Amino acid sequence: MNGYFLVFIGGGLGSLARFLMIKLIDPQKFNFPYATLIANVFSCFILGIVVGYFMDKTSDSPIKLLLLTGFCGGFSTFSTFAYESNLLFTSQHFTSAIANIVLNFALSILAIYAGTFITKIF
Repeated sequence: MNGYFLVFIGGGLGSLARFLMIKLIDPQKFNFPYATLIANVFSCFILGIVVGYFMDKTSDSPIKLLLLTGFCGGFSTFSTFAYESNLLFTSQHFTSAIANIVLNFALSILAIYAGTFITKIF
């Protein structure tokens, strides 16, 4: 199957999943962007699983394009994370802004590690 099509489908599904996450966790109810944080961390976890699974394999799988470039690229969102962090700073929610930045980076890195670790167990 064409790589462009796989990235297109995966990206669309990832973007739809992020949209549904935002609808599920309404950002208007909180003073913290939980939906973006969860989407970024979960995307990194999926990325870790896929990378861990294909780590010892030499073949270039279409699943990698679909899930890594497509789905994870569409589901995670650095631009929204940056916008929401800036919004917290400009509305003088400094503690929440710093917490958002630290949590996004730390939990996302831990999620990638956890995803790759899980593939070693199973």
